[in-house]
Formats: sequence, structure tokens, C-alpha cells
Amino acid sequence: MKTALKPVLPGATLGVLGGGQLARMWAHEAQRMGYQTVVLDPDANSPAGWISHHHLQKDYLDAQTLAQLAQQCQAVTTEFENVPADALERLSPKASPAAQAVAVAQDRAREKAHFVACGVPVAPHAVIQTPEQLAQVSSDLLPGILKTARMGYDGKGQVRVRTREELIQAWDALKRTACVLEKMLPLAAECSVIVARGRDGAMVHLPVQRNLHRDGILAVTEVSAGNISPVLATQAVQAAQAVAQGLDYVGVLCVEFFILHDERNGELVVNEIAPRPHNSGHYSQDACDVSQFELQVRCMADLPLTQPRQHSAAIMLNLLGDLWFTQGEQPSEPAWSQVLALPGVHLHLYGKTQARVGRKMGHLNITAPTPEQARETALKAAAILGIAPF
Repeated sequence: MKTALKPVLPGATLGVLGGGQLARMWAHEAQRMGYQTVVLDPDANSPAGWISHHHLQKDYLDAQTLAQLAQQCQAVTTEFENVPADALERLSPKASPAAQAVAVAQDRAREKAHFVACGVPVAPHAVIQTPEQLAQVSSDLLPGILKTARMGYDGKGQVRVRTREELIQAWDALKRTACVLEKMLPLAAECSVIVARGRDGAMVHLPVQRNLHRDGILAVTEVSAGNISPVLATQAVQAAQAVAQGLDYVGVLCVEFFILHDERNGELVVNEIAPRPHNSGHYSQDACDVSQFELQVRCMADLPLTQPRQHSAAIMLNLLGDLWFTQGEQPSEPAWSQVLALPGVHLHLYGKTQARVGRKMGHLNITAPTPEQARETALKAAAILGIAPF
């Protein structure tokens, strides 16, 4: 039996834990739809704090501030998975996703166990929390990637290991914290699915996104018909829905996959989940009639979910702080005028006051009538900005 929805209508106040670029884009969307917004983030210069109606500049676990947030807001969400799950628990039942779902995403060991419970294929792996578990690791898992169970993102907290000796050294280097060792598999490509699930169990999803990572950070997302084989796309959507259903998830969830062996006839394994909008879904701002950020607002406000429709082929280019240093050690503004002279280019900058190498400063969405046109324009933009071709 489905839960009856009691929508939080425009004019009400919505809150978010975290004040980075994802919260900023969420706040813009919520404000467009007529909501007041509140951001809780300790950083005085947080991108979302600058543009929100209210900015609570306190720690995420400050009891008085959480009580204030709960009083001000009719619904609350989070913009990143490493927000303390306890904060979401204290905001229950106004918070979505729920603390329990976020806690699973915060721990790779629990995450892998959840995938297995949902019947979703995962890479062969082992949990390493003790010297005894390290000693029992099967040689079949080598070469592999040792990943910290908690607080790892954008390639952080990961070490490639080829031998048992390297595995022992890597675990020591990671200060013997809880880790997951994953067997390295022959990857043909990567993809992701953005799924949105309402409190009533209704689910919709964005088209399957094909992704390219560089140095552990998403660099390019391409989305168009035929970009991923229909069979693999269907499998990815079904797996993402199973993961969301198993968590009794409410909100926007990104599920990332590896495609093994062959792009057309390969098999999928789940990599990880992000309990929030995701970098790979940014193209939806300009290529779909409903963006991932509108889906986030709809989920938390218990509004009806409608299946997004993609109206243009799209490519997203991540804009890292490196692009501000192509002329030397002193930062200089990239050639935005040249980029914006190209057809179908949409610039999204995050309002960060200081560029740093590796820091996410913004993204470009390129839309076009055909995938070929989108790719041609995206490659021109990349050449202007100093982004490696793809």
C-alpha cells in the first residue's frame, strides 16, 4: 500500500545540510519553484550560503542549530554523503534521504553488503578491518584497489596494489583503517543512473549517462540515444531501482557502474552510490525538461514525480581549477568569451572565490540536435579551455 503524499507547497521553506555547489544548484531550483531556502554550513563563504535566503553558519551536529533548522523548514535534505548521519536522524521525519540510507552510502563495506542483498552484481571484494582479515585475503583479488571504507570520494583514499606485499604496505599507509579490497576488472566503460524515489514509492530516472574519469574525478559525461546499448541501459536502470527500493530511499540517488569487457555486450557491476544529485547528472539542467535538482525538490517536498524527457543530445565537461593555471603559476580567467561563442554551450560556475588545482569550479553543458554535433562542439570547447580531448 502506497503512502499518501502531503505535499509541501511553494511558499514553504526548505533546508539543506551542506553549502557546496550541489546545494547552490538545488537552492536556485527551489527558489525558481517558489520556495524559501535555508543552508546549514560552517563555511562563511559556502557557494550555497551566498545565494540562499538564510545561512546557518554552524557545525552540522550543533544541537541548537539543528533545532532551529527543523523549526524553520518543512523539509530538509543533504548535498553530500559525508554529512553526519546523526544530524539527519535528529531532523527526522523532515529529512530525506533518511539517516539510515545515508549511513550505508558512507561505508563501502555496508554499501557492498547492500548491493549483494539487492541481487545487484558487484566486483569480487573483501572487507579488511583486522590483521587476521588481511592475512585471509584471497590471492584471486590481486591485483586490486584498496579503498578506505569511509570518507573516500573523487579517488581519495584509494591505492592500487598488485601483490600481497603491496597490499600490506598500502593498509599500513592508510593507518590500518577499515578498508575494502576490490579486484581490478577489465573495464570497457563507465556509466551511471540518476534515480528519484518518492515517499510513496514512485520512481523515475534520468537517461543512462556514459562517464569518463581522469585521476579519479569525473571529467566528461555523454548522454544521447545509443550511447549505451539498450540492453545494458535497461540493466543499469533496473539495478539502480533495486538499490533505491532496498534502501526504502526517498530523494535523488546516483548509482555508478562499471561496464566490463565489451561496451556493447559486456556486463555491469555496481561501483558505488551517492545519496544526492551527482556531477554526472548536471547535463539535465539544459538537456532535460526536469533536472536532477528539480527532482530533488519534488522528492523532499512530496510533490508528484514525472518521468524526465531528454530533448537534446548532451555532453558535460567538468571545469577544474587547473584551467585557471594554464598560463602559469598565477591564476587567470579561462577564455569564456570564446567558449560561449560556440552554439549550444551553457556555462555553470559555482561562485567559488579561489581556484585551486583539482577543485571543482563549474561545468559546461553542451547541447545539440545530434550526438555528433554535441561532440564536435564539446571538443572545440575543450581545446579552447585546455581540457584533454576524449
